[in-house]
This record gives sequence, structure tokens and C-alpha cells, in this order.
Amino acid sequence: MAAVHNPHQKVLRKMSAQDATPEIGEIIEASSTGQVKAEDLEMLGQIEKKVRWLSSWTIHNANHLRPKRDGIKVGGHQASCASMTTLMTALYFNVLRPQDRVAVKPHASPVFHAINYLFGRQTKEKLEKFRSFGGAQSYPSRTKDGDQVDFSTGSVGLGAAVTNFAALTQDYLRYKDMLPKGEVPGRMVALVGDAELDEGNIYEALLDTWKHDIRNVWWVIDYNRQSLDGMIDAHLFRVIGRFFRAVGWNVITIKYGRKLHEAFAKPGGKSLKKWLNDVPNDIYSALTFQGGAAWRAQITSDMPGDNALVSLLGEYEDDALHDLMTNLGGHCMEAVLSAFDAVPNDKPTIFIAYTVKGYGTPLQGHKDNHAGLMNVPQMDTFKEQNRVEDGQEWDFAAGLDISEDKIRSYIKNAPFNDAASRHKKADVITIPDMPYARTDTSSTQEVFGKILNELAKMKKSDLSDRIVTTSPDVTVSTNLGGFVNQRGLFGREDLADEFRERKVPSAQKWIRSPSGQHVELGIAENNLFLNLAALGLSHSLFGQRLFPIGTLYDPFIARGLDALNYACYQDARFMVVATPSGISLAPEGGAHQSISTPMIGMGQPGLTSFEPSFGDEVAAIMGWSFDHMQAEDGGSIYMRLSTKPLSQPERDLSDADKSDIVSGGYWLREPGDDCKMVIAYCGAMAPEAIAAWEKLSEDHPGLGLLAVTSTDRLYNEWQDLERARLEGKADAQMSHVENLLKPLASDARLVTVIDGHPAALAWLGSVRGHAVAPLGVNNFGQCGDSIALYEHYQIGTDAILRAAKRWD
Repeated sequence: MAAVHNPHQKVLRKMSAQDATPEIGEIIEASSTGQVKAEDLEMLGQIEKKVRWLSSWTIHNANHLRPKRDGIKVGGHQASCASMTTLMTALYFNVLRPQDRVAVKPHASPVFHAINYLFGRQTKEKLEKFRSFGGAQSYPSRTKDGDQVDFSTGSVGLGAAVTNFAALTQDYLRYKDMLPKGEVPGRMVALVGDAELDEGNIYEALLDTWKHDIRNVWWVIDYNRQSLDGMIDAHLFRVIGRFFRAVGWNVITIKYGRKLHEAFAKPGGKSLKKWLNDVPNDIYSALTFQGGAAWRAQITSDMPGDNALVSLLGEYEDDALHDLMTNLGGHCMEAVLSAFDAVPNDKPTIFIAYTVKGYGTPLQGHKDNHAGLMNVPQMDTFKEQNRVEDGQEWDFAAGLDISEDKIRSYIKNAPFNDAASRHKKADVITIPDMPYARTDTSSTQEVFGKILNELAKMKKSDLSDRIVTTSPDVTVSTNLGGFVNQRGLFGREDLADEFRERKVPSAQKWIRSPSGQHVELGIAENNLFLNLAALGLSHSLFGQRLFPIGTLYDPFIARGLDALNYACYQDARFMVVATPSGISLAPEGGAHQSISTPMIGMGQPGLTSFEPSFGDEVAAIMGWSFDHMQAEDGGSIYMRLSTKPLSQPERDLSDADKSDIVSGGYWLREPGDDCKMVIAYCGAMAPEAIAAWEKLSEDHPGLGLLAVTSTDRLYNEWQDLERARLEGKADAQMSHVENLLKPLASDARLVTVIDGHPAALAWLGSVRGHAVAPLGVNNFGQCGDSIALYEHYQIGTDAILRAAKRWD
């Protein structure tokens, strides 16, 4: 792709690889011929003032004016908002286009809501209820703030990293001609707090997406040099800048504003710049809080005998000196706009914008200001400074120097403000029957791989063409190999499989091309779930539906759990196949044997979990899942699969059978009249449960054998109905699990067995008040064969028999 022509390229190219990143002052000088219009600077300055006021007032209203029923502090991060107002005003009202997508720094949520209020996309009522039930959310939320939000943020670092994978998703669609021809690609923009760069997932994402040569990503770093508890280490941040350059990013530093650059050009200016470059972050922040007299005393003390510097400082009264010393690049609209205009190409770009935390407020610079709030007297003073009269706090133009009509007209014509929904729609794809062919013996993981392989062979299939698989370097061992052999690896350029070219025998055919449908990742589960999040939002972000399928080893869900929760929180749609699972992965030992993951599947909102035993169950679940991923009230899917080979039942499932399977369970052996005992099993424990049923059924002719395919669906449907009943609703309605257990006698006993945590099934006794003997694993596993481990952890056939006979 050709580089974008830019008049500032010469400035950037003069910098050698060893030099510091170009300072924005040099870019301003190169663009001082009127590229930033005076009218834009004036209008944006007024809008910025209003944005800062509205964000501060929204927080103040929530904490000091709105009644508190529980007495708990509401919060809202006024200082973290104030450091972002220039940057966000420049972006939203001048730079961004409708196709650009933005992840907003979590603590700048009130700024985001204020901007949308000015756009007419947010209501006064929502702002008045900020952080209250039904109001604007504490952190931007796709699902709770409506269609204003492109990416949810909250857990720091994830919002930044997901933009990389959104750019990768955009490239995936572009290279397959699934986006409108001629449409300029959107920029995936992350507004990032500097302390977010402490998060390790940031660097995992940078490395993995560097391999895919992503484009059209901007990260704007709010470098206010303060974290929640202290100051950011300046030396560490220099290392971070070098890291970004090492992975191919443009790095543009927005350090000083116009006023400071003009001061640097005067006699004594070089000394002032040297002092600013050398001053430690904590001293700078303390002086920012103390004000003009403190600046003067500190600088003259640190630079004794520099008469030119003393004369320069003498040109400024205390207030003017304070204004000068806080004129950092991130608060200079001209510097910010020039920086955004200076990007030389479509390669990823990071802007390190120097800012003041709490800029323009009484909280600025204080190391305790992160969770600090302006008190009532401080807010009264701040209101006077903004010339806002009592009763005008929410007014559109109160306190501004430009008429409301001019402000409204400017905002209406902002490129980003096209009034269209930020959430696009995609066509619903018709899902065919899954191509399942029974074999005498197979594992659920094997069946999953075979179904995908058969889908990959289908030509002109909307479903098959829109499946995209991804895995953290376990593609082959999770049975995605067949699909990849058929459909190939995705890459921006063609790359042959050298083993194949050299005729070296290999079962795998790793051919990379723009037409490929597998996104190869390194061993980083956070990246897997962030990639699934971005791919799973393709219908909403880009108007084209994909069916993302990610695979990983089941125990390592825990390594990426924060990113998985993040993906589900913003209603991304994907299928995660976790395999192998449980202590049935016997020889691998405790590090690879998952114990608590069934509980994760039950407890994670937005994710429906299944644990099938047989191949036809896998096929039924996959078919339902592709529909569920498209439904308005749908979500994502988690299948916990096993490598344990099981004898496959000879049966043709009816529609009713398939419905029971996807509803969470069915009777593999129907209970008899007045049934006194049931064995309930999950997943890989089917053979042991069946063997125990066969031995017990002679003495217990009514014995039932319950196959639980989804503890999640059974439990949550039952609980939803229980809550409805407490409200006097749904009294006559019965959940699937209640209907399943209805034939049991009131004194019936249940034996439940799973190769994970026993609590996943133990709750079954609560449905109708039956006693339960829950068998499962609640300790770390160890190496051995499955027979030895089942005996040791007491979940095998003999253990089931012992549990059942306790009640004889």
C-alpha cells in the first residue's frame, strides 16, 4: 500500500534511528504556514473548555449533589478527565472520520459522555445519572451506553490492545473484498493512560500483531506521568518508546506547546528547555500543584547564575509563568492537530502526548488526585473561572466566547458527526446441518476437527467462507489442522510452505495468503481472546459477519480470563473450543489438567458453555451455536472437549433430541416409575457412568442415567425462572432441568460425576430437593493413566458404585 503523502515527512525522515523521537515543536515549525486554521483553533478551544466543564460537572453532580441512598462514594476521576480534554476534543471534533473506531481510556469516560452530549448522542438525564442505575456508565460500554461506544473499556490495557486486533480484522475483510470497494480504511484509535502501559498484555499484543504487519492503528498516550498510587518512571517510558519503534511503529512525541516553544526561542530559552527536559516527574507535578511562585523559586535554585534565564522568567507574572510551564504539547491544540496531521503513512503510530493530570482544575499535579474530587468550594471557584451561572451547568454554550449557533454549526459539521449508528448490521447466514459421520470410536475433539474439515471442503458456502479460526500456537494439537490445510493461513502476502515446496513429507499444509482463513497467533491466551473479541464484533464494527472459532488447551482459559471476560462484556460473538480438558488428559499432569473451568463456563455472562460426550452431540451443539452467534439475544460459545476416545452410540437424533442436547441435558436411560436413584454425568465420564448404570440397574430397575451436556444452560435457565417466581411471574413455567427431574421420587438420590470440580453438578439436588453424592476433582491433578487417576480421585466406575450403594 502506498504511503500517504504528507508535507511533514522531511522532518520525520531527518531523525536517525538512534535519535530521540521527533518533538512536536519541529512539526509545528514545519506546519506554521497556516495548516492549522485560526478558526479551527478558536472553535476547538471553546469546545474543549466546554468538554472539560461538562465532564467535571457530571462527576461533581454525581458525588456532591445527587442524593446518595447507600452513602458510598460515587467517584469519577476528574483529574484523569482533565488531562485528556485537548486530545479528545481535537480527535472527535476535527480529526476522526465516521469509519474510525475508538477505544477511550476508561478514566476518561465522562469526557466521552460530554462529547456525545454535544454531538446530541447523549442526554442530560443520562449525564445526571452518571454511575447511577440506567445512567451513563462509569467506563464506556458497548452494551449499556448504546451505539455510541465502539469498544468497551474498563480493565486497563485491554482497550488499547483490542484496537490492534480490530485493525487485523479490518485487513482480513479488506483482503477478501468483503468491504465496500474504494472505501478508505478506518483508523483503529486507542486513547491510553500512561499507566496502562504497565500491563503485560500490551506487549503480547504488540508482538503478535507486528507479525501480521497491521496498519491503520493510532495509540494516543496520555502521558500525565501519574498513576493511581504514584509517579511514572521517566526512564521506563523512554524504554517503552524504543519498544514501539522496535516493532515498526511511528513514534511521535507531543512534548511542548506553542507558548513554550516561543519561550525557548528567547534568550535563556535553551536553559529553560534543558531544565524542563531534566526535571523529575514528581517535582514537575508538585510544582504544577503549587503554582507560579514555586516554579520561579525552583528553576532559579536549580540553575544558579543563569542571568538570561532569570530575565526570561521575569517577563512573566506568577499566573502567566504557571500557564507557560503547564503549556505541554498535549494541552496545545495547535501542537496536537499538527501531530495528528504529521503521520507519514498507514503504519501503526503512537503519539506520546505530555499532559498534566487535572489540567485546569484545582487538582492539577497533586499526586493524590487520581481518585480525588473537587470539593464544593473548589467547584464554585471552578464554575466562576468557566463563567457558568447557577442553573446553566448543563447549557450548551454557557460561559463561552462564541455564540451557541456557531458552536452548534461547527459541531454539526465535524467529520465524525455523521449521525449514523456506530453499530452496523450484517445479514443473517443460514446454517446448514453439520456434516457429522459416525465412527465406532472417537473423541469429542476429534469430531470437532472432522466437522470443521468437512465444512472447509464445502464450496460456495456462506458459513464455511465466513469461518475464521485462530489459536495460540496449538492449532494442530486442538484438531484445527484439517481446516487450515483446506482453507490456509491468513497473511497480507503470499508465503509458500517450504516443507511442501521441498517435498518434505508433512501432514500439515501451511500456505499463507490473503485468502487464508486461519489467523496464526503465538502462545499468548490474552491475544487469543482479544482476537476473538475483534473478529466477533466484525458484524457491528464493519458490517460483515464472521464466525470466529478459537482453540486452546482448557486449563489455559485462566491465563486469558480477563480478556475473555472483556470480549463477552462487549457482546462479541465467537466460539472458543477448549481442548483437551479435565484430568482425563491423564499423562499430561496437573499443569495441563483443568479443574475449575466448568465453573468458569457457568459463571461467565455472555458465554454459553457445553461439555458433550458423543460426536452427534458435538454436531448438534455446533449447529445451534452458529445460529446463537447471530441472534439478537445470542452470545458466544464455550465447548469443553476431550481427547478421550469413547464408543459412539448408534442413533439418529430427532429434532426433539437435539433440542434436549442444546438445552443442557437428556435421559440416556429413562428413569422408571417412582425412580429412586439417578446417575448424572458430564463429558468424558460417560463410559464410567454407563458402566455403573449397567451394574446397578439389575438391583434398581428404575435407575435413570442423565447426560448433562450443559451445566450452564440447565443452571441459569432454572435460576432465571426462580428469580421470576420471586417476583410473582412465570409460576406455571418449568425449566428444562425441572422437567428432566420431574419423574424422580421425592426421596430419590443423585450421584453426579465430572472430571472437573464437583460443584458443577452438585447443585442438581437443589432443583427438587434431592440428596446428592457429587463426585469430581477439587485438587491439582498429577501424571498417570486415566484408570489410575479416576481411582485416586474417586470418579471412576467403582467410585460411582460406592456412592450409590451408600444409600442401599
